[in-house]
Amino acid sequence: MGRLTLRAAGAAPPETVWRRYACVDQWSRWSPQIKAVHTEHTDHGEHRKHQEHSDSRTLVPGLSGTVESVAGIRAAFVVDHVDPDRRAWTWRVRCGPARLLLHHEVRATPDGSSTRLTMRGALPVLVAYAPLARLALRRLVRP
Repeated sequence: MGRLTLRAAGAAPPETVWRRYACVDQWSRWSPQIKAVHTEHTDHGEHRKHQEHSDSRTLVPGLSGTVESVAGIRAAFVVDHVDPDRRAWTWRVRCGPARLLLHHEVRATPDGSSTRLTMRGALPVLVAYAPLARLALRRLVRP
């Protein structure tokens, strides 16, 4: 099991960066490998499908579904923890035998914001995913 942390800084205000994370429908705008996000939310044992492209699709613990890549690969995910006050969230992602735990944080900086992604999983998977994640983080913090 490996661990890898990536960082990016940019001129976008931290509130904007957090909103880009918190609104699932914005993920494909800053993360070029994502084509679509399909979600379901488990609430007290009931499954509710969230409509695609609904403004109500925000990060909450228990939100689950799949992220569809531009290559058509689908990865299942579950959001474990969300702290809007700290602008931090954690989720688990699974694609075939590959499993990752990803923790995201957004911080204010004098020039805008910074974001940090800490990934845990098999080292070859982390190394393979890092270039895409690095590109996405750079786009995330752009104004």
